[in-house]
Amino acid sequence: MSRIDGIFFDLDGTLTDPWVGITRCIRHALERVGAEAPPAEDLTWCIGPPLKESLESLLGDGAAVETALKHFRARFVETGLYENRLYDGVPEALSLLASKGVALYVATSKPEVYATRIVDHFGIAGFFGGVFGATLHGERTAKADLLRWALAKSGVSAGAAVMVGDRGHDMLGAAANGMLSAGVLYGYGPREELEASGARLLLDSPREFRRILEASWRAAPEPSEARTAPSRRHRTRFPTG
Repeated sequence: MSRIDGIFFDLDGTLTDPWVGITRCIRHALERVGAEAPPAEDLTWCIGPPLKESLESLLGDGAAVETALKHFRARFVETGLYENRLYDGVPEALSLLASKGVALYVATSKPEVYATRIVDHFGIAGFFGGVFGATLHGERTAKADLLRWALAKSGVSAGAAVMVGDRGHDMLGAAANGMLSAGVLYGYGPREELEASGARLLLDSPREFRRILEASWRAAPEPSEARTAPSRRHRTRFPTG
């Protein structure tokens, strides 16, 4: 069993379900730049990857992307940030891990200023030794870059650290930094994406976070073509409230 000193959690799709807020903000941004806004259920694939990359896929035009990003943020900071919910069992699972003496952190491609407000809003900030995110100018949106910075700031050794997330880029970012990785199956990345991207452990619910400390970590899978391009398959999710 590997010694685990620090666990880094993705935010969207791992600790919280942001489906309502993100899809509404994307549709708002697209409409503001005169583009057709797809139905919310067709925008689920946008949850997880850096927002600018998703807007580039939707719009293509660079100037329109920058304008849409501003409209997204204007609505998100006022309303969309709170159109969100904790997954069932998250506070209890974090409390259990903290009681074991392991350091917990948030590591998200979302701008750090927003991520900090979200964990404060849901009353879980006290579990974390730090919240690491991107800047509003786009630095650290790539998960590999973000985790490299988070490891340096936290002082946690990569070999004793685990990245927990729901998308392929979380797993690939962990591998790029020599970290262990755990994929959650209740988020927005399908099992195939997580496995192809090198997930070392798969978790069915937040209540299984304890398995991170209990696991006998298997060897990393051999690299494959799929690992360089995680699936962007749509996964329809419907809000529960």
